[in-house]
Amino acid sequence: MVEDANGPAADGQVIVDIDGVLVLAHSEKQDATATWKKTYGHHPLVAFVDHGPAGSGEPVAALLRPGNAGSNTAADHIETAQLALAQLPTTLRRGRQTLIRTDSAGSTHAFLNWLSKPGRWLSYSVGMTITDAIHQAVLKIPNKAWTPAYDSGGTERPGAWVAEVTDIPDLSTWPKGMRLVVRKERPHPGAQLRFTDLDGLRLTCFATNTKSGQLADLELRHRRRARCEDRIRNARDTGLRNLPLHDTAQNRIWLEIVSLALDLLAWMPMLALTGTTRRWEPKKAPPAAVLRRRPAREHRPPPPAPLHHPMALDRRHHPRDQPAPGPPEPRLTSYSSRPNNPHTTPGVEPGAHPTQQPGQQRAPAPKRPHHTNTEPPSAHRRGLMNDRG
Repeated sequence: MVEDANGPAADGQVIVDIDGVLVLAHSEKQDATATWKKTYGHHPLVAFVDHGPAGSGEPVAALLRPGNAGSNTAADHIETAQLALAQLPTTLRRGRQTLIRTDSAGSTHAFLNWLSKPGRWLSYSVGMTITDAIHQAVLKIPNKAWTPAYDSGGTERPGAWVAEVTDIPDLSTWPKGMRLVVRKERPHPGAQLRFTDLDGLRLTCFATNTKSGQLADLELRHRRRARCEDRIRNARDTGLRNLPLHDTAQNRIWLEIVSLALDLLAWMPMLALTGTTRRWEPKKAPPAAVLRRRPAREHRPPPPAPLHHPMALDRRHHPRDQPAPGPPEPRLTSYSSRPNNPHTTPGVEPGAHPTQQPGQQRAPAPKRPHHTNTEPPSAHRRGLMNDRG
């Protein structure tokens, strides 16, 4: 089925992308350590078979590693490539028709030597770091050697050029037949340039052992490795966002379950869907409360619009500043005027004594006599007064 008309190897070549992914851990788990991004978790390597621009991709390998595993560990890349090749048909496990594509993490001597070993003869397209030697070689490339680069549609992209620098730097320590291709382009707005960039143009580089084809086609083929990031995003949505179990053996089983879910996402659209629907990705479903049908709301007419809208600073016509209609109500002067007051006596005028007869004036209270001290001061007080004087 891989070699069918709609399969990933319809054109006689199959592409395997290898990339690393950081899986965060929020609790103690086996092999969970600090990562190179100063986080905590695991650092597995995954491999996907690219289904081309019209499809997605299927997982073929997943290697669970500790969080402190290196990004460019050649032994881990070789093991992941072996697991991926074991999932392919026998006719595609060796030969130039199988392309191994990675980023700069796979640009190690041991990994490239393993890929190009006699008898295996696998094709590769790996990113390369711009070293000082490569930078000096780019400076020596004549202007006529640069050719326009292609965009994703296969047409010339303005502001981007590619060139080959195989004959300039020393590649004697690398596998025989390796080609080095450099791309320069105008950076997009907001992009930060590096010290190795040339004349405000951003430089990228990759290595390949493919002998035929134009440089722009080879560079576009390598740049399509970014589709692997889409597969990783789907893997996070289907269970790879975190590893729920503690033991490493249990989490390996969890990775296999995630791979099964990704297989369904890859082959179901290929067998049953056409067009852009083959590239649909999973999305998070809304909660069950949202899916339940809500009761219809009672239709209420909108409130009538006010006749005028006075400004907040102009309070002359504010409704709360207008006097109340009608005569003012009398104020209450004492508790006796209030109805049902327990402190009042029936038939007694307000402010009158309970024993006072109606119409009789209340007698004034007697005045208290004012006592003055006419006695002479004692000897003790005279002593105090003398001390103050």
